[in-house]
Amino acid sequence: MGLEIESRPSELPHIERVWRSRSSDVARMTSVATSHWELVFWEHDGQVQAAVLGPEPKASPAPVPGDATFFGISFALGTSMPHVPVSRLVGGNVEIPDVTRRSVWLKGSAWHVPDYDNAEAFVRRMVREGIVDYDPIVPAVLDGTAPAVSERTLQRRFVAATGLTQGAVRQIHRAREAAVLIQEGVPAQDVVHLLGYFDQPHLARSLKRYVGRTATQLSAPDAAEPLSLLYKPSSPTPA
Repeated sequence: MGLEIESRPSELPHIERVWRSRSSDVARMTSVATSHWELVFWEHDGQVQAAVLGPEPKASPAPVPGDATFFGISFALGTSMPHVPVSRLVGGNVEIPDVTRRSVWLKGSAWHVPDYDNAEAFVRRMVREGIVDYDPIVPAVLDGTAPAVSERTLQRRFVAATGLTQGAVRQIHRAREAAVLIQEGVPAQDVVHLLGYFDQPHLARSLKRYVGRTATQLSAPDAAEPLSLLYKPSSPTPA
């Protein structure tokens, strides 16, 4: 009952995570802030739908259709769609029309709908056909080895590829990691020191903004309004 979520990492550099979920007897969830855009498919009452979901700069409530199944591909930072700029997707989404259980139309061609086990093959084709692109400057910025160009150029390309500033990504990643640590039983005061928050009020504000929960609420999950997929981001946090 509630919202059952399963996820896995991927060996493909274009993918941050692959996930699937099923809803039952739940009408609403808290959508946790995320720096990644996603391609999501879902089936409800026999109808299949798909959409591109942009990065979410803060936590927000979201409706959940009952007895529905979902499948999503969360794309790695630096991966983008040239024909749909990520900056236009931040906090929003674009519906993909004419989706069936077997096919989805992308850039004028019919594609087999991907699933949890073959997401990588689907994304590899997206790369081959130029539907998604990858800006290597973003992972370079994330691991601290960016090329010797101006800070303004780095920031401009980072925002163009991710839709967010380095500072926003840093805050989102830190809050998500803090939430996971608290759910694992790490005391809030320890999380403050581990992740470099100024103090517990600073941590509390961050959690409320990006996760939609207090530390106490994270320690006692609310089945009536569950959180969306929450995990420690695999991408490094930008300096």
